[in-house]
Amino acid sequence: QVQLVESGGGLVQAGGSLRLSCAASGRTFSTYVMGWFRQAPGKEREFVAAISRLGRTTSYQDSVKGRFTISRDNTKNTVYLQMNSLQPEDTAVYYCAGKEGPLVVDGRQYRYWGQGTQVTVSS
Repeated sequence: QVQLVESGGGLVQAGGSLRLSCAASGRTFSTYVMGWFRQAPGKEREFVAAISRLGRTTSYQDSVKGRFTISRDNTKNTVYLQMNSLQPEDTAVYYCAGKEGPLVVDGRQYRYWGQGTQVTVSS
C-alpha cells in the first residue's frame, strides 16, 4: 500500500511558477511509475505528465510541454512537478498517482492516488 500526499498548490498570476510535490509512504517508491493528473471544474480528469521508475523516461500532455517538468527523487520518496509560464487554463486540482508496470498516460491504470492540491492561475 502506498499513500501519496501532494503539496505546493496555490494562487499565482499568469506567467508565474509553482512547484508541486508528492510525498509517498513506504519503501517501494522506486518501483512505481508516477504521474500527475488534473481536473478542472466541470471537466474530466486529464493526464499531465508521468515519469518512469528511475526517472529516465518522461511523458507530457502536449499543452504543457516546454512549460512543465516532472522529476523524482527516489531517496526522498518524492515526485515533483515544476510548472512555469502558468496560464489560467492550467487552473485545476492536481493529483499525483502511482502504478506498477509500464509508464502509461491512462489514469484508469494508476492504482494509488493522492488527495489533490488546488492550483489557481489568475489572469
